[in-house]
Amino acid sequence: MSLTLLAGLANPAAAQFGIIEQGAKRAKQVSDFNWSDEEKAALGAKVSTLVRQRYGVVQDTAVHKYVTLVGRTVTDKSTKPGLPWTFIVLDTDAVNAFAAPHGYVHITRGALALMKDEAELAGVLAHEIIHVTEEHTIDALKKNTIKSAAAEEVAGGNAMIEFLANAAYNNILDNAYSRGDESAADTMGITLISKAGYAPQALGNFLTTLAERNKSATEKRGLFSSHPEMEARQGKLGAAIIKGKLSGTQLVSERFKTTIRYKPVPQSQIATVEAGTKGLAGGSSQKGSTAKDSKSTSTAKAEAPAEAPKKKGFGLGRLVSGGGSETKSAQVVGSGGARGLDPEKDAKGGSNPAVVAVKFTPAELQAFKKAGSLT
Repeated sequence: MSLTLLAGLANPAAAQFGIIEQGAKRAKQVSDFNWSDEEKAALGAKVSTLVRQRYGVVQDTAVHKYVTLVGRTVTDKSTKPGLPWTFIVLDTDAVNAFAAPHGYVHITRGALALMKDEAELAGVLAHEIIHVTEEHTIDALKKNTIKSAAAEEVAGGNAMIEFLANAAYNNILDNAYSRGDESAADTMGITLISKAGYAPQALGNFLTTLAERNKSATEKRGLFSSHPEMEARQGKLGAAIIKGKLSGTQLVSERFKTTIRYKPVPQSQIATVEAGTKGLAGGSSQKGSTAKDSKSTSTAKAEAPAEAPKKKGFGLGRLVSGGGSETKSAQVVGSGGARGLDPEKDAKGGSNPAVVAVKFTPAELQAFKKAGSLT
């Protein structure tokens, strides 16, 4: 029996201190660890699996290819264009977006439904792309791990690696980035889209629409919920455009409208599920879609995520691909706000978590840019 446990039997306060001390040591392990590219890739893959299992994936190749081409147009201007970027449209009415390490960017069909043009899509994707290139998710792990690590000890000391993936998953669902990281993702993101040719004002335009949609909400929820107040944020975006002499002009609205036909759902009407559930039932198709769209959805080719690479150290590749601590069966409880649930985070999702295969050639990407007068 350990000295910590012996002391705890006699002194509960000492036991609690021992748990916190162990958590602090584990947090320091995370903070001091020198992540390899393989480990970052494996962590990102596992976190993406958890996100996809939580919300499901829209099984539409046309939508995924379009979002991927927009995303790759932006990543070509990033500091890490060579990452194996993967863009995933989540099957939920919630308005949200999530980044996971090593190139995984997720956006909900609810967010797509709220957008007016391709430049707005590029702006939101760029925000998440910056979270990836600047490794904000890993930074958040380092900063937010002490409390979680202590809790992990209470739960019975699961493997470090499983703890890390679940901690990262919970961090991104809770938008646990620092205010500085979020502001950097904003300003660096609009710089990226301007370099690509998109109008940098587009992100602010989307945020204005989002603020109008959420004006009756009593709490900041979902996409960018941890950001500063909207007025201050818009001011920073405007100042960054002037300071950086950002000169992109393209909105590319027609191409966006012909590809994305989702209809927005008011926050108060979003179906939710009990917090902490997985395996959510009930996928959905585009509202107002054509027969051609339905055919595209039904014939979409999906593939399961590839096995993460094996690596020594924390061995991220050995992580199980289950839903972590989310083990309860799904239970739909009605519209957003029911029982105090967050209609964005706790939104009902689709039943299929499979990644949709997207293939395109360099020539196709260049043609896509040219058609949108992008660079």
